[in-house]
Amino acid sequence: MSYATQVLELAREVAESQRDQIRRAADLVVAAIRADGVVNAFGSGHSEAIAMEIAGRAGGLVPSNRLTPRDLVLYGGQPPSVLTPELERDPAVAQQILDLAPVQPQDVFVLISSSGVNGVVVELAGLVKDRGHQLIAITSVKHSTQMTSRHPSGRKLLDLADVVLDNGAPYGDAILELPGGGSYGAVSTITSALLAQLMVTEAVEQLVALGETPPIYLSANVAGGDEHNKALENRYAGRIRRGA
Repeated sequence: MSYATQVLELAREVAESQRDQIRRAADLVVAAIRADGVVNAFGSGHSEAIAMEIAGRAGGLVPSNRLTPRDLVLYGGQPPSVLTPELERDPAVAQQILDLAPVQPQDVFVLISSSGVNGVVVELAGLVKDRGHQLIAITSVKHSTQMTSRHPSGRKLLDLADVVLDNGAPYGDAILELPGGGSYGAVSTITSALLAQLMVTEAVEQLVALGETPPIYLSANVAGGDEHNKALENRYAGRIRRGA
C-alpha cells in the first residue's frame, strides 16, 4: 500500500498547491467558452490520456477538441508508418498537426507534457502563442527544470504557457525506490488527470455562478445521453472532432 499512500498524499498536495493556478486556468477556459471558443487539448505518448480527460469526456465540456499525432493519418492522409516513438521529438510535426485542426481565434489550448521538453509540444506551444491563443500547460516543474530542452530554441513548455499547472511528479516520474538504484510506480498520469478535472470542474462552477448553463456531456450509457450530446455537438459543428 506504500504506492497508494504516497499517490494520495501527492494528489492532496497538488490540489492544494495549484489552487490559484487552477482558478487562473479555469478563467481562461470560461473566457474562451463565453466567446464561443473551443478548448483544444494536446498530449503525446502517455500525456494523450490527459487530453482525453479534457476532450469528449462524460461530465466534461462539449466544446473541446483533442489534437494528437494520429491526426497526421486520420486527417492528413499520411501512412500509419509515420507514427513512430520518435515523432514527438520532431518540431516540424507541430505545424502539420495545427494546420489540420479546426481552430478559431477565440479558442484556448491545453498542452500536456510531464517533461515539457520534446520538440512537438514546445513547437506547438510557440505556434499557439504566435497566433495569439491563451495557453495552459500541465507539466512537472521538477522534472522539466532538470532537463535540457530538445527543441532548437532551448525553450520548454513551461516557458511559453500563460498558466502552468504543476503535476508534482518527481524527476523520472516514479516514486518508489528500488534496492540498488532506480525507481518504479509512475504518478504523472494520475496527478495530471486530477489537474485536468479540477480545471474543468472549476470552469463549470464559474459558468454556473454567471447564470449560464454549461455545455456538458452526459454519459452515452445513460438514458437520453446520446440525444443530449448530439444536440450540444451540433452547436459546434465542424469545430470539434471525435475521431479515434
